[in-house]
This record gives sequence, structure tokens and C-alpha cells, in this order.
Amino acid sequence: MADKVNLGQEIDDRFKTLVNNTTAARVVSQAVEGTIGPKGLDTMMVDSFGDVVITNDGITILRLMEINHPAAHMIINAARSQQDEVGDGTTTATIMASAMISEGLNQVLKGVPVAKVLEGIAQATAYGAEEIRRCSRPVEGWDDQVLFQVAKVAGRGNLELAELVVKAGAIIGIDQLQEPGYKFAEAVMAVEGGNSEVVLGVIVNQKPVNREMPNRVDFAKILVIDDALKPEDLEEGALRTELGFRKYLELKDIYHHNLLKIKEMRIGLVLADRSVDDMAEEILTDAGIMVVQRVSRRELERVCEHTGARMIKRNALNRTPEQLEKYLGQAELVQYQEDLENIRIIGGQGQGTATILVGAATSEVVEERERMARDAAAAVQAALKGGVVPGGGALEVWVASSLAKLAHEVQGMTSYGIQCVKEALEKPFSCIINNAGLNSLEKLVELAAVQQAAGDCRWAVNCDDGQVIDLEQMGVWDPALVKTKALEAASEVAMAILKINTVIKKRETG
Repeated sequence: MADKVNLGQEIDDRFKTLVNNTTAARVVSQAVEGTIGPKGLDTMMVDSFGDVVITNDGITILRLMEINHPAAHMIINAARSQQDEVGDGTTTATIMASAMISEGLNQVLKGVPVAKVLEGIAQATAYGAEEIRRCSRPVEGWDDQVLFQVAKVAGRGNLELAELVVKAGAIIGIDQLQEPGYKFAEAVMAVEGGNSEVVLGVIVNQKPVNREMPNRVDFAKILVIDDALKPEDLEEGALRTELGFRKYLELKDIYHHNLLKIKEMRIGLVLADRSVDDMAEEILTDAGIMVVQRVSRRELERVCEHTGARMIKRNALNRTPEQLEKYLGQAELVQYQEDLENIRIIGGQGQGTATILVGAATSEVVEERERMARDAAAAVQAALKGGVVPGGGALEVWVASSLAKLAHEVQGMTSYGIQCVKEALEKPFSCIINNAGLNSLEKLVELAAVQQAAGDCRWAVNCDDGQVIDLEQMGVWDPALVKTKALEAASEVAMAILKINTVIKKRETG
């Protein structure tokens, strides 16, 4: 009897770190499992000051959670990576990572070496990603109705937001949406009290420096300064010397001349990254020029893309008017919306673009609608890049069945690692079905049987009545890129956590 107790203690001590990390992963997953699927519910996040966020957006919940455990942080970082790369699928990646780690622990406790589990996970992930790509179908341009369905699913069923996203995407164009550095989600802007609409241009979420400046400028030349608008700086000590003071006066005269140059060039709009000093405000106001300060870097970039402007530093204002003209952008209309406190720049001579303006009655609702619109925009962009696959967890069930066959074919203990990925792929579907109030195990077996009999992955479960139907009738599609990235992100973090043998606290430094 004593020998059995000692053996149990030895096992507990040996795998204490893995068990602890698995528990942390489960806690993170449980925070988002109730939000997935068409019947998913919202989560209320409350901080120590009583500020409230109500959402069912996975990455928002993960970002706002109070987490101290290092393994939990690894899961959240994997979800953030998923968000940064494709803008959607963070809940799926989190749920799959936790399930993969949990099943990995089960296999290790049965005696399977960790190395074999990791080998199987890596093999199954590569196989699964290839199967997802094989099941995907391309999007046939903006007339393809599947794009609207993708936007609707990612936008949590909101038809209005889906329509706005597809409309804006058609204006921006497929070529620009497929550029590596372009993020369609950044074209979304939320306003409290405004109407939702697509604006054929760029919106700067600031107001002019003062009320005396014009609210509207037609056929405006636009100057974008990636700097403060003030004289060149001198070291503080230099002003205490006669030579330094003379230099200060000289720089101030040059700056005054540059401001007059802006006036003479008939520039209609000046955007500055940082502050605008009193001299610039006075001279440019008198000249009838709209000046906007503290504009975000991303907004400046979007203005440049749309208007053809090129950013300059303040010392570049020393150049001749002819040289400066090459850096100016142009737009047919610049208009300040006083009720919404933002500036619209329409009809730029650069790239055609659009801004999705999302409005709602309260700040809490506005923020959630903005998240929904951003998810929809990211999903549409991903669908254009990599095609679409069946949604609602149907594809994951199909791939899981394929992995079950692979596990039977593989020799040795590697098959146990493949089993971990199979279990992980089935978990999102189970959560979706549970959230719909149905029996997930029953529906999983039923769906897998129908898919295998039909030899097709397009069969799914209707969360309204629990019936297995052809996905073409449901119109539930997801971007293939979101699925492959979620699987790869989940596998990467799961393998990293399963490899951790010991946690040692570092000594304090500094």
C-alpha cells in the first residue's frame, strides 16, 4: 500500500508543472468557450474602477482578463498573434490550444513520451493545414455572395455591418486588399451618436485647432507633417548664451518665413503628428487654413495613401515652394463634421479608399459594434486572399475524422500526438453545439457519420433545430486562412507548453 502511495506521489511530482500549466490553459479557454457560435453569449468585463465592457469577442476578453500565470500568458499571446496576422479566429485558436494541451497531458500521464506527443502534433498539424487548403474554394470577385456570408458570420450575424463591409471593400478593390501590409480592419471607425455608413475617403478622428478655422475646404492642397509644427529646438543650455539666443531668434525667423510660405502656397489643410504652436495657429488661422494637430500615425498614413501626400519633418519646410509642392496631396473636399468631431477627406488624388463609419447610441455599444465590423472586414480580406471553407465547426469535424484515419495508419506512439490534434479540432464544434443547448457528443457523431457517408465536408449542424443540413442552405462560410492560422497557432503554443518540464523563478535584477 505504501509503495502505491509513493508511486502516485512520484507521478504527481514529476508532472506537477505540466498539470499546473494545463489547468491555466483550461481557465483561459473556459473564459471564451461560452461566446462561440451563433448562440454564444456575451461576457461582462469589470475593472476596479467599475468601467464595464460587454462583449463576446474572444481577443477582447483575453486582453482584458487579469492573468498572472505564465502559461496562460502564452495562450493569450498566441491569440494576439492570430489577431495580428488574420484579424479573426482568436476564440477558435484559444479553445483548440487548451484542448490540445489537455489531451497531451492525458497521453503523457498514460506513459507516452512527450517527444512522441510533440512529433505527432507536428505531423497532424501539417496534415490538417493541407486538408483545410484542399477543402477551400476561391472567392469569385465581389459578385460572389459568399463574401457577404463571410462578413455576416464574422460580424456575428449583423446584416447592416456585413453590407457596409462588402460595399467598402468593393470601393477599395481586390488588388489593394491583397497587398501584404494593408489591413482592411483599420478602415473601420466608430462614432457615438452617428449613423453607420460608408464614406468614400478617409476620416481623421480629430477637430481643427480652433473654431476660427474653416469647416470646409474645396479642392484642398494637403500638407502632412510627421512632426510638431513649431521652431527647431535648441538645447536648454544654449539659450543662456548670447550665441545661443541669436540662434534661437534666427530659427524663429526661419520658422515664421516657412509659415508665410504655407500661406502663399494656398495650402488648405495641414495635418501634424504632434502639437501646433501659437504662432502657427495665429498665422494659418488668419490665412483661412484648416490645421489639425496630434493626428495618429496610422491616420496620417491613410491620408497620404488617399491624397498622394508625402510626410515631411518640420525642417523640410525650409525647402523652396517648388520642392514642397512635390510633397503635397490633393482632395476634392475636406470637411469638419462638428456633431461627430471628425474630419472627412473625400476624393483624394491617390489610391481610392473608403472608411466604414459605425455608429450606435452609447459608448459601450459603439465599441462592440466596432469590434464586430473589424472582425467582418478582416474575414472578408482573408477570404479574398485564401478562399473560404465550411463554417460552424463543420470543417474541423471533417479534418478531425481524417486525422483519426491517419492515426490508425501511423506506426508507433506518434499516433497519440495525432490524437491530441484530433481532439482539439472537435472542441470548437462541441462548444458551438453546447451553446445552442444541444448534445455535443450526439451531434458530433451524427455529423461525422453524414460527412463520411457523403464524402464531403460541407455538411453541418443547424444550431436552431439541431438538424444536419447542406451548408449551401445555411450560408455559413469562414476564411480558409483563419482556419489554418488558428490550427497552427494552437499547435505552436501547445507544443511549447507541453515541452516545459520545470518552472524556476528568476532572481530579481537591477
